[in-house]
Amino acid sequence: MTKNLSNVNQIIAKYQGDQSALIQMLLEIQRENRWLPKPVLARLSQKLGIPISQIYHIATFYKAFSLIPQGRHTVSVCLGTACHVRGAPRLLDRVTDTLKLNPGETSVDYKFTLKTVNCLGCCALGPVMVVDGEYYGKPSAKEIEKVIANCD
Repeated sequence: MTKNLSNVNQIIAKYQGDQSALIQMLLEIQRENRWLPKPVLARLSQKLGIPISQIYHIATFYKAFSLIPQGRHTVSVCLGTACHVRGAPRLLDRVTDTLKLNPGETSVDYKFTLKTVNCLGCCALGPVMVVDGEYYGKPSAKEIEKVIANCD
């Protein structure tokens, strides 16, 4: 955790302690840690002179932030209308079977986090799964297994 606290000091210095850059600082902390640890948020609050409640308000408002540890690999399944009518529930079942996770869960080894989303904006490809930013339209059970197996 000491490393995380020194990193937050570097991030604050990068933005010259400018309170208006709070969201950018939180994004960098999230990118570095894959979540927002409480001690790091407390340090940010102390150094910037922003109440911790205000930081938590922002961290819980935006979906990009997580207050719980996330996996190294994020797997998202679209459940939007177009994907839903094209078989998203079955795709989600196959992904949950492969990962042995339910939506919103992270594996014990912190390798995977499974999420569902409302729309990915690529309806013609539906149903869609995204793994670490790579889109997979209409993946078969074998393709899902292969993609998951290729995650280091």
